Amino acid sequence: MFFRRHKLRTNFRPANCEFVSIPSGVILNDETVYQLCKQAVSQARAGADVVSPSDMMDGRVGAIRSALDAEGFNDVSIMSYTAKYASSFYGPFREALDSNPRFGDKKTYQMNPANYREALLETAADEAEGADILLVKPGLPYLDIIRLLRDNSALPIAAYQVSGEYSMIKAGGALNMIDEEKVMMESLMCLRRAGADVILTYFARQAAAVLCGMGSAAK
Repeated sequence: MFFRRHKLRTNFRPANCEFVSIPSGVILNDETVYQLCKQAVSQARAGADVVSPSDMMDGRVGAIRSALDAEGFNDVSIMSYTAKYASSFYGPFREALDSNPRFGDKKTYQMNPANYREALLETAADEAEGADILLVKPGLPYLDIIRLLRDNSALPIAAYQVSGEYSMIKAGGALNMIDEEKVMMESLMCLRRAGADVILTYFARQAAAVLCGMGSAAK
């Protein structure tokens, strides 16, 4: 199964996931959703089994579902970024891609880390619009949100272990402060215990080797 995450890269604000009105700084929700629909259809044509818009625009799941269905891609699923928080844990990823916001921040459309109730509203909205999988991002700092969604939805729940989580474990292991492999596996187990059916992680290949008995403990 091929998952494809998509976000906007525009000539207006290439570091953001959305179109922005200049000079007001207002997020252009509907214009962004229109472009996301075009991207989703393009990715489906290229062979994606699942599309995953990371924008957090209102109404995008329903619009993408309609766009995919209109082009005959009824079997292409949508993994919605249901609870994507305005988190500092994205830092290493943004630094590597030089994609830190060029102005302002993303708090106007990503979720407030202090607000757990909004996740319930987003869950209900995404389900109603036709989402197939509900994603929580970041993962480990938001185990309570994963459990909240698990207890309030019958849909599969996904957790995204982001670059900051990965980097902290790698750095701790490199400094011999922790056992990298054991902490890695414990962190993934915690995501699963909280209710995640799907885990997206930079540790995917390393964790798979451990699960197949090819990790350092097996050597």
